[in-house]
Amino acid sequence: MTDYTKATNFASKDSLSSGNSLKIVKGTEIDTEFNSIATAIATKADLSGPTFTGTPTLPTGTIATTQSSSDSSTKLATTAFVQSVLQVLYPIGSVYSNATSSTNPGTLLGFGTWTAFGAGKVMVGLDSGDATFSTVGNTGGSKDAITVSHTHTATSTDSGHTHTLSISGGSSITGLGGSGSSGWQGTNTGVTYVSTSGTNSSTANISTTINSTGSSGTNANLMPYVVVYMWKRTA
Repeated sequence: MTDYTKATNFASKDSLSSGNSLKIVKGTEIDTEFNSIATAIATKADLSGPTFTGTPTLPTGTIATTQSSSDSSTKLATTAFVQSVLQVLYPIGSVYSNATSSTNPGTLLGFGTWTAFGAGKVMVGLDSGDATFSTVGNTGGSKDAITVSHTHTATSTDSGHTHTLSISGGSSITGLGGSGSSGWQGTNTGVTYVSTSGTNSSTANISTTINSTGSSGTNANLMPYVVVYMWKRTA
């Protein structure tokens, strides 16, 4: 881009005396001036859809560097303005994460001091109603499953059992006698029937099985997760 500089001082010719050859305006002078004007115009940016070259800059303090971050118009914005907006998005204490790049955000974003954060941990939101999560910066938990101490109660019942003795005899029995547990007896054509009673006891072998539930061991209570790079802005 060039600026136009006038090569001939046409006004100075007016003070020259008649007959001075320099008083005459020559065609070559006019042609030189018009060529310089044409060159300067051709290298200037158009008002509509200009294409800039080099490193265009805007003056410090213009609206391009001081406009509001909520402005969604088509105004120009400088790199200084972009940086100021990014620092609003990532103030000190912010956490930045990246799923592919391990480059420190201070290099990626161009500002701030960032340190690696939360190695091997997930983040959880503040809950003032739960003492475990009521203070920012609290840490806890374990990726290893811990089997909680507990007992099982089993009840086994033996309902008992009965042995029955049956004695069959003739069709008619007379003269039955005896009473109580001493037995009874009767005679019929020389056949004697005797009944006796007693107690028979035995031990029942009962097997009881208690099933277990749950699992133990390491890495048994991890939530679904994805590993990323995380940093915290400290300054």
